Amino acid sequence: MKLFILSDIHGSYDSCRKALDLFKDFKADRLVLLGDVLYHGPRNPLPESYAPDKVYGLLNKYARKITAVRGNCDAEVDQMFLDFNISDDYAFIAMKDRKVYMSHGHIYDNKKLPPDFSDGDLFLFGHIHKPIADKVKKHYVGNPGSCTFPKKPYPQSYGIVDDEGFTVYDFEGNAIKSLVF
Repeated sequence: MKLFILSDIHGSYDSCRKALDLFKDFKADRLVLLGDVLYHGPRNPLPESYAPDKVYGLLNKYARKITAVRGNCDAEVDQMFLDFNISDDYAFIAMKDRKVYMSHGHIYDNKKLPPDFSDGDLFLFGHIHKPIADKVKKHYVGNPGSCTFPKKPYPQSYGIVDDEGFTVYDFEGNAIKSLVF
């Protein structure tokens, strides 16, 4: 199984469109959205090509392949427009040798893991807009960075999870962080 991981789209149509083109190229089985999908929030500037109505239109085309969690900028009203669930604080996907847990990062993060998390599992979170690929004690932690508002010096990025590990790529296809299971 191959998972394509995005976080912090923040309503940017161009970032979302580019990321979905990469998702199609990777032929991933699932598209995982780690929150902050449609809105930019009061701390962030208005993103280039800010168009939440177009973003949900793009994403709804992939609704059957999406697993998503709620971010701190996601609102209850978003669910009215999205054809996939975005109301859970955390979710997980069972893979071959481990569970992949995901949360946005404002409730659960690399210091406060979700319930039922076990050794050998992978925890993915967003929120901080910086890529991470790390082994912490007996578990793994990953963050794909942000596809819209990456923190300097990092570029726009996304993650790929497969049975071998987790890798963060920039939009040009260069691996910038990697973790082998």
